[in-house]
Amino acid sequence: MNLKKILIAVDNSTCSEKAAKTGYEIAKTFGAEVALVNIIEPIPANINPDLTLAPVFLETYDNSEENSTMLLKEIEAKYSLGIPTTYLSVIDNAAHGIIQQSDEWGSNLIVIGTYGRTGLYHFLMGSVAEHVARKSACPVLIVPNKFEDKA
Repeated sequence: MNLKKILIAVDNSTCSEKAAKTGYEIAKTFGAEVALVNIIEPIPANINPDLTLAPVFLETYDNSEENSTMLLKEIEAKYSLGIPTTYLSVIDNAAHGIIQQSDEWGSNLIVIGTYGRTGLYHFLMGSVAEHVARKSACPVLIVPNKFEDKA
């Protein structure tokens, strides 16, 4: 396997931190580049009676973009092992955004965490990691929330 570009999908959760740690360790082993991707989920717009978007939508978006950048910087500072990191942050739904960013960046591997939910919640909500694994053009490593590094 020729791992030169590893895309690590992160959000503000412990399972994505485990994925980031694992992804950076793999990158270090293979001498690969890393991109961190954080997807900003679209917020339903409030429509005013005059058919304009409510200003709160724009403020929320600006805040989300700023929060996304802060998250990516924190993850890099905590786990990068000195590996230079590209930041990717877009507005999209999670699974589609991760796959699209992977394709555009040309990654050889996607590393993503999962909560490992089952039953009714999984049936109703689906799994972003599962969707990415099914639709991705490159291999996907799913790091479960229960994963503990033994090193």
